[in-house]
Parts: sequence; C-alpha cells; structure tokens
Amino acid sequence: MNLLPLKSLALGFVALAGTVSFAQEASQKPKLVVGIVVDQMRYDYLTRFENQYGEDGFKRLQNEGFDCRNNHYNYMPTKTAPGHTSIYTGTTPQNHGIISNSWYNKFEKKDVYCAEDTTVASVGTTDVGPGQMSPRRMRTSTITDQNRLHTQMRGKTIGISIKDRGAILPAGHTANGAYWFQGGDEGVFITSTYYMDELPKWVKNFNKKKPAKAYMKDWDTYKPIKTYIESGEDLNAYEGGFRGKETATFPYDLKKLGKENGGYSILKTTPYGNSITTDFALAALDGEDLGQDADTDFLAVSYSCTDYVGHNFGVNSKEVEDTYVRLDLEIAKLLEALDKKVGKGNYSVFLTADHAAVHVPSFLSDNKIPSGYFDMRSFRKELEAFIQQKYGRDDLIEDISNDQVFFRYTVLADESIDAEALQKDIKHFALQHKNISKVYTRAQMEQGSYDSGVAALVQKGFDQERSGDVFFILDPGYLTGGPTGSSHGTPYSYDTHVPLLFYGNGIKNGHTFEQTVITDIAPTVAALLGIQDPNGTTGTVVSEVLK
Repeated sequence: MNLLPLKSLALGFVALAGTVSFAQEASQKPKLVVGIVVDQMRYDYLTRFENQYGEDGFKRLQNEGFDCRNNHYNYMPTKTAPGHTSIYTGTTPQNHGIISNSWYNKFEKKDVYCAEDTTVASVGTTDVGPGQMSPRRMRTSTITDQNRLHTQMRGKTIGISIKDRGAILPAGHTANGAYWFQGGDEGVFITSTYYMDELPKWVKNFNKKKPAKAYMKDWDTYKPIKTYIESGEDLNAYEGGFRGKETATFPYDLKKLGKENGGYSILKTTPYGNSITTDFALAALDGEDLGQDADTDFLAVSYSCTDYVGHNFGVNSKEVEDTYVRLDLEIAKLLEALDKKVGKGNYSVFLTADHAAVHVPSFLSDNKIPSGYFDMRSFRKELEAFIQQKYGRDDLIEDISNDQVFFRYTVLADESIDAEALQKDIKHFALQHKNISKVYTRAQMEQGSYDSGVAALVQKGFDQERSGDVFFILDPGYLTGGPTGSSHGTPYSYDTHVPLLFYGNGIKNGHTFEQTVITDIAPTVAALLGIQDPNGTTGTVVSEVLK
C-alpha cells in the first residue's frame, strides 16, 4: 500500500467537480478574499488601454498574479444579474434561477426584478422602494455563503456596489451586509431589513460626511484628451450624453447637469461613481475589521459605473477610455489599502466582469461591418398577426420579453392547442424574419442535450420554471433600440469574453490561453479556501491558478 506523505495529509484533500485539489492549512489561508466585478468590461480593455494604465492597478494583478486570457461566459443572456450570480454560485441560470435582470413571472402574471422583495423595508433612506431588496429569488448558495457556513458564521461577508443587484447577489443569502447607492437628492449608501434594522455606525458616519457632494464637479479627462488615441473622436453621432448639454463632449459640469439628470444619480454614469464605491469599500475594511482574525472574510465589490458609461456613450468613446483610466487608479487605491490594513500576502483577489459589450451598431455599420437595430414592436405585431391567421385567436401569447415568447397556457388548454406545435410554428415564422439568426423551443431545451455552440449557451441559461417557450437570437452586431450607446446580452464573443485575474495569497504567477468559463471562479476560490463548493456548482477548479 502506498502511503501519502505526512505533509499531504496535513494539507488535506478537497474533492471539487470531479477533480481533487489540495486545501491550504488554516494558517496559510487568506484572511480576506476580495471579489471585484467590473460591470460591462470587455477583455480587450486590458490590452487596448494598456499604455494608459499605471503599474499598481490592473497591471499589478496581471504581472504578479494569474491572468486567464480566454475567459468566457458559458451561457446567455450576458446581463448584470445573471453574471454576478454565476460568478459567485459557480453555476448558470439553469440552476441558480436568475435568468435576467428582470423577467416575466408567468405565475404572478407580471414582470419581476431579480432582487425585489416586498417583505422587507428600506434602511438608510426615506424612499420606500429602493431598499425593498434581498437575494431570495436566487435559488443556490454562493461561495460567500459557503465561507460563512464553513467558519460557523464567524467569517464576515460584505457586498458593495452602486447597483443593488451588484451588492446583493454576490454577498449571498447569509451576508452580514449588502449596501448600494441611493442617488436622487440623498447620495448615500443604503440596505434593507433583510440584513439589519439599522445602518451600522460606520455607514452612518460615512453617509453623514456627504461623500457624493464632493464628486458633483466637472468631469474632464484625467489625462490630456489628445493622448486618448485608443478611442474615437470626442464629438460623434454614436453617444447619448446628458440632458441639458447639447453635445456628448468633455467637460461635463455635473453639479449643473445633475438638476436634469437625477441629482446625485448622475454620478452613476461617470467615473466618480466608481470612486465613491472604493471610498465605501475602504470604510467597510475599517468599520467591519475585515481580514483581522483567523477566519477568512469576504468583501464583494462591484464597480457599476463602467456599465452606465458604456450604455450611454458606447465602447469606443473617450468617456469609456477615461472611465477605465480612472478605474485603474481605483484598483490601485484598493490594493494599497489592502496592503496596509490586511497585509500583502494575507489576502486574495479575483477580478472579472459580469458581461462585456458590443460596439455601437451604427458605428459598425458606418464601417461596413454587418450590424443594425431590430424593431421588436414590429416583430411582435407580425407574430401576433401570424398566430391570428394560423389559429384564429389573438390571445395565445402572454408576454414577449428578454427575447423569449411566453404562452398563455390556460387558453391553449381550453382550445386543445398543442404547445409543441405552437412552438414549432413560431420557430418557423421567426426564422423567416430578417436579422433573427437562431430560434429554439422549450421542447428542444427540455428534451435535448447540447454540449457546444449557441444551443448549449441557451440551454445553460434556460430555467424550466422561469423561462419562456420560444427563444430567438439576433444576428451578430444587432440590438433592439438605438442608435447610440452599447449594450449586451447575446451569446457572441463580444459579450462573453471578459477578464479573469487572480492575485495574492495562494495564487501562482502566470497566464493561460486555455479556455476558462465564468462558473470556474467559485470552485477555484473554494479550493483555495479548502471549503465546500456552492450547492449548485457546475464549474471546475482552474488548477493552474493555485499554488
């Protein structure tokens, strides 16, 4: 019989998703894990803006950590809520149930929001709605939950973001706190009674200082605009801009523009929203004493403003370039604080994104690349007319949203209409429609098994209870809406390819071009900590990352 070396026995084994990984000794574990999600970050922002970055932000993570350069989402839709959830649960919407930011609930007969929860109340604001949020619609546990369970709830979890969903879903079901930004005339961080009945003293103190007020100033480029050669002209036809300013060009007087753009909410669509996120994260480090004892804590930080800027100005804008130049400084500021407060070598970091984004279709069209805009209203009218002609009824469809068709099953039952036949008829109709690339049916998703291609991505995003009955995908480069700003949600590489960087305690230095997928993050962190995977995990450990 072969005996394991004593050192291996001391380290222990952790079985993860069919592989076996070593867990670190308790004394070697990081005191703090920091998960950073950048909202709407294409992988090529690391390479495109490389010359603009300093040595202490993105480059520090790349040069001293591990860079997964071929990291993708393995499902669609590529949107904020599913993205954050998949990162932290290690699985896809097929299992965790967060199929979009909002979706049609066929049982409640209405649209529902991923984090809405009317059973809880706002904390930290007089406004009722913004705080009625919780993670209760998320079906599975998160890596943050598993860390709490493993440490008998001694290890803390704090989630922070401008967006409620960016704070709530990563922090999991067991978080000590999740905090998000309330704009308007308040400019403060709030939470809900799901977590607590009153804001902690450190949060109250932060809000009392009116931190948002200091950022209501001019937004001009951090570096001379002539050096921003990695983006298009400042004045162009592809950007939205702000109400009250005729052109979407630098500089932006935020104090003045705030009057017509939601008060402090305007900060969400500027780099300063990321700055206040960092400020609050540093306050949390102190206020919660994160990383100061033997039990690993978790800080989940989501930088949301990159998404708002991308939607407004487009991925090729000067505004996006400046936002990433400034975000690099925020990452450096956060790492410096972690060095001082937790100690270099005592913490681990991963950085990724919840999705990427497409170039503005009108910009692509002007450069002779096939692209454009899909008129959803016209498509719906044509589909309803087809069904009326085919079936003699206009009430078979209950809802069309998120590129899905939902049937009214009570009518189908009353009229003895076969659901699969209706699915096939709609599929055939939709495939004849210009700029619809692919169509899949519920029957295909439930009865088939897809290992590759777009069908596999659709199936991993399909939830039997919550998803619709027919799914259609537009041609590459096409969006609904328009004609300014970028968006996301598709199975195409411009939406699925995002950064994945690991850094710090227990992490090797290096890189890989082997494909990794977003659901690999949670099991890799679980292996690092020597804890159980989240209960729905389908990803695998990226073993090259770990020492």
